[in-house]
Amino acid sequence: MNTTENKTSIQVIERMMKLLDVLSQHPDPVPLKQLAADAGLHPSTAHRILGAMATSGFVERSDNGVYRLGIRLLELGSLVKSRISLRETAMLAMLELHQRTGESVNLGIRDGDEIVYVERTSSGRASVRVVHIVGARAPLHTTATGKLFLVDAGPDYVRDYARRTGLPASTPSSITHVTALEKELDKVRRHQVAFDMDEVENGVRCIAAGIRDDSGALVAGLSLSTPSERFNPDWAPLVRQTADAISSALGYLPRDRDS
Repeated sequence: MNTTENKTSIQVIERMMKLLDVLSQHPDPVPLKQLAADAGLHPSTAHRILGAMATSGFVERSDNGVYRLGIRLLELGSLVKSRISLRETAMLAMLELHQRTGESVNLGIRDGDEIVYVERTSSGRASVRVVHIVGARAPLHTTATGKLFLVDAGPDYVRDYARRTGLPASTPSSITHVTALEKELDKVRRHQVAFDMDEVENGVRCIAAGIRDDSGALVAGLSLSTPSERFNPDWAPLVRQTADAISSALGYLPRDRDS
């Protein structure tokens, strides 16, 4: 993309944000001419941008040609609120787990076919770089947290995921066949804890347990990541207890857990 195209794209985004700001200042639906005037835009320009925003659900246009903020903003706002609440609620328990083990503790959420790490406590003693930095992404089938989400999604989804992605390997230890993945997920289902044994990065292992909100939905995974030489599977109950404590703080009742 050249400089002119970059400038045009940025200008469109700025105009979209201006229109949203104007709409947010009006409790009632706003006619196009008033919107354009308040935003400092030509009516035809405002109409074109509002049309694209309406298609995406960011604004709504009524039959009489007035506009208001769209439901998509409410959906995104609720999502942001839930994630901020999750991170704030999880951090104290993550720090406690970090202090008890001396290892890195990660908070991961699902984004499509990947896990995104949104919070982390660093051990400060790792001799091997741990991949789970904030903002890092990894496929569901290679990560301990991702396996939790695959179990939650069910067998049909797992087979569809395997067909769609081809189960690419990140390391020689990654699971690349659906039969092996299903066998692994059966263990996760029975024990309510998942492992990553050098599957995302050589020399790094993880233990993860799920975090659920007040509706019972799986919203995140709490994982303990260590260099392979310090890996201790006996930490699994502690990881699960910590995840359960976070779930409880979010309003989840343990009796709602599937057996």
